[in-house]
Amino acid sequence: MDVLDRRRFLQCMGWAAGLAMGGGTCAATAAGSFPAHPLSLLVPYPAGGSSDAAARIIADSLEGRLGQTVAVENVGGATGLIGSQKFLDSPADGYTFLQGTINEVFLVPALNEAARYKPNDFSLAAPLADINLVLLVRKDIPVDTLDEFLDYAGRLDRDVGLTYATSGVDSLFHLMGEALAARLNLPFLHVPYKGVSAALQDLAGGQIDFSLQAYQSRFEGMREQGRIKILSSFSTVLPPPMQHIPLISQSRLVPDFEYTIGEGYYFRPQVPQDRVAVLRKAIGEVLNVPGIRTRLESEGRIVARSIDSQDAADQIFARQRRMVAELFKRMARKPIDG
Repeated sequence: MDVLDRRRFLQCMGWAAGLAMGGGTCAATAAGSFPAHPLSLLVPYPAGGSSDAAARIIADSLEGRLGQTVAVENVGGATGLIGSQKFLDSPADGYTFLQGTINEVFLVPALNEAARYKPNDFSLAAPLADINLVLLVRKDIPVDTLDEFLDYAGRLDRDVGLTYATSGVDSLFHLMGEALAARLNLPFLHVPYKGVSAALQDLAGGQIDFSLQAYQSRFEGMREQGRIKILSSFSTVLPPPMQHIPLISQSRLVPDFEYTIGEGYYFRPQVPQDRVAVLRKAIGEVLNVPGIRTRLESEGRIVARSIDSQDAADQIFARQRRMVAELFKRMARKPIDG
């Protein structure tokens, strides 16, 4: 056994007790020398947001299965464009992977002329979850339900209107606000933010009227303190920690306005498939641990089933592409190249 193999063996053995508790195995063992050094999990949004919270849950657990540190790197800006481009500029060796969503993989290249990439520049290795989205409003708007909020907005003078915060221009949240305004002829003004924390601060402070966001457990503390209201989800199915939030199907005005965000782990297509398979196996093991699923559910996610092949991943990717195409039709938005 050479020095590198002996080091890998000792790293795997060092994690043995923890792995036994989680039912996992040291995936690195099956791949010889991969990974031979720490990995980078790139999140194309600032720290403190929904994507960041999930990434840190997964990264901590992956370390035990890979025998290497998995460092979360936050690179925010331009609705995920900057971080995604950095990911695509990294070597195609499997040591950098992206926690991505339909926002940066599909919507940004379709709507932002500054994007130098296309969806086919990404290869899905494994799905993570469907992210549930919610409507947050400032505390002093006199409404308690989604329909009351929409009725309230409809009665406002169009010169006044309501401001809404999202994580960026041309994000799904932005498009949802546009679609809701167009559908009901409501006076909404979009205010993009670079991160969730700044948007929440302004919402709680009354500088913004409402926000469309991916659910996070910290919203509950703000709600309990009377700083914001959580009026509705945009889902028809919710994980147990979100059961107290109304479903979109309970709305009288927009019961079909259902949206979630598909989230997963991406590599560059040029990464060797045996390395992708190592990460896919480790991710699948992590997602099958009940405690990990519970933590992800507490952050608003319907956790995906683990998959065991690139063909399965490609089918999910194709399904997401079709969903985005339907999204553009519903929202009367035309892609740059379409």
